[in-house]
Amino acid sequence: MSQIAKVRFTNKDKSKFFSTLRQNVDQYFTTNNISKHANAHMIWKTVLMMAMYYVPYSLMLIFHLSFPLLFAAFIMMGMGMAGIGMSVMHDANHNAYSSRQGVNKWVGYSLNLMGGAVFNWKLQHNVLHHTYTNINEMDDDIDGANMMRLSPHRKYRKIFRLQYIYAFFFYAILSLHWVTGKDFFQLFAYRKKGVNRESKAGFYRQLFSLIGIKAFYYFYMMFIPVYFFHYSFGAIILAFVMLHVTCGLILSVVFQLAHTVEGTSFPQPNNANEIENDWAIHQMNTTSNFSRNNPFVNWYVGGLNFQVEHHLFPNICHVHYKAISEIVEKTADEFGVPYLQYTGFWEAVGSHVSILKHFGREHTELHLS
Repeated sequence: MSQIAKVRFTNKDKSKFFSTLRQNVDQYFTTNNISKHANAHMIWKTVLMMAMYYVPYSLMLIFHLSFPLLFAAFIMMGMGMAGIGMSVMHDANHNAYSSRQGVNKWVGYSLNLMGGAVFNWKLQHNVLHHTYTNINEMDDDIDGANMMRLSPHRKYRKIFRLQYIYAFFFYAILSLHWVTGKDFFQLFAYRKKGVNRESKAGFYRQLFSLIGIKAFYYFYMMFIPVYFFHYSFGAIILAFVMLHVTCGLILSVVFQLAHTVEGTSFPQPNNANEIENDWAIHQMNTTSNFSRNNPFVNWYVGGLNFQVEHHLFPNICHVHYKAISEIVEKTADEFGVPYLQYTGFWEAVGSHVSILKHFGREHTELHLS
C-alpha cells in the first residue's frame, strides 16, 4: 500500500458541520425541485466553449489565414481550451455534468481531444488534489517541480526568493508541458507510488492509449494544417505555443487563487499519518473563493472561483455554486468554521503573489494573516 493511501482524516471534535451542510444543500435542491446536474444554461455554455475552440480551427482550414489572423485564432483557441477545461470536462469528469454516466464519460473525453488523458487527470485531480488538498507530497497541485515552493513544508532553495517573478513563466508553459511530457511522467510516477492501481495489462493499455491521444492531437493540430493546407511549419509552431501560453496562464492562475493565497492552511499528517481534522473542515481551511459576484468570472471559469463549494460538493454542477454558496457560508458561520474568500480577482492575484514571496523566504511561518 502506498504512503498516500495510509493517510486518514480524524474528526476529533466530532463536528456535525458537514452532515448538517449536506442536509441544508439537499433541502435547497429538493425545495426548489432542481437537479444537481447541468441545466439549459450549462448546455448552451458547453456549445459556446466548444465553439471557441473548434470554430477558429475550422476557419483556419477553410480560409488560408494570414499570420496575424492565425495568431489571433490560436489565442482564441487557447481561451476556448481553458474554458472547456474549467467549465465542461471538469464537471463531466467529476460526474457532475449529468446523472447519466455515459454522458459524463463522453463529455469528459473532451480533455482527450485537447491532448490530455482523462485517466491521469482523475488521479491527479479527483483523487490526490480533492482528498489531500494542500498537503505536501500528496497534493500534486502544489508540487512545483523543484522550481517553485508552493508549500512551507517543501525543502528551501535560494532560487525560490525570485519565484514571485518567474512563477508566471512556468504558469504560461503549464499546458504545453501537459500535452508533451507531463502525462507520461505522471503515468509512471503514479504507478510507482501506488496511486495507479491498474493491473500490468491495464497499465500498458493506458500507455498505448496515451501515445494514441498525443499522436491524434499533434496530427490535427500540426500535420493537417502544414501538410494539407500548406501553412508554414514555423507559423503553426509559433501559433501553437501562443495557444498554450494563453491556456496555461488562465488555468494556472485560476487554480492557484483557490488554494495558494494568504489565509489558506497547509497541514501535515501527524506521526500516526493522520490529519487531525474532519475532511470537510480541512477543505474549508485550505480553500478560498474569489469574485463571487462577478458575472463574467462566474461564467467563464466554470464556478472554479467557488472552490469552497466545489471541494465540498464536486458532484454538483458548477452552475449551482453561486446559489449554494450562501448556504455554505451561513452553515460555516453557525459552526465557527472559516469561509475564506476574496472579493475581487486582482485582490486574489495580489494575495497569491504575496504568498509566493512569503514561501520564497528561507524561514517561513506556516500561518499567514
